[in-house]
Amino acid sequence: MGVVYHGNYLPWFEMARTELCAARGVRYRDIEAHDGLLLTVVEVQCRYHAPARYDDEIVAEARLKHSHPRMIAFTYEIRNAATSQLLVSGETKHVFITREGRPVKVPRKYYELFAIEAFPDRTAGADRATVS
Repeated sequence: MGVVYHGNYLPWFEMARTELCAARGVRYRDIEAHDGLLLTVVEVQCRYHAPARYDDEIVAEARLKHSHPRMIAFTYEIRNAATSQLLVSGETKHVFITREGRPVKVPRKYYELFAIEAFPDRTAGADRATVS
């Protein structure tokens, strides 16, 4: 068939999201290690526009969409690196939980990372990162 399995796009979303956090100055693993918090996915939406094929190089981009003390949303675009054709677009919503699984508000020290004070209930489209 030569087409990338549909489930492979979600790890590319995660890689782009992790890179976005790093580009904004925080490594995701430090949130887990230092604060004992996990940024869990509570909702995923994925729209397939065209298939990626084996050996295609892709570019995955994540953007901060909405930020609120209780929920963070990201949008994604995955494109063919050679042609810029949009392959997949999507969105994920996340909440912070403790290691025991209890939901908690985003710690204040991460408000800047997630643009909570600047954009409490609206799009933060300029905040993005790309992985290729």
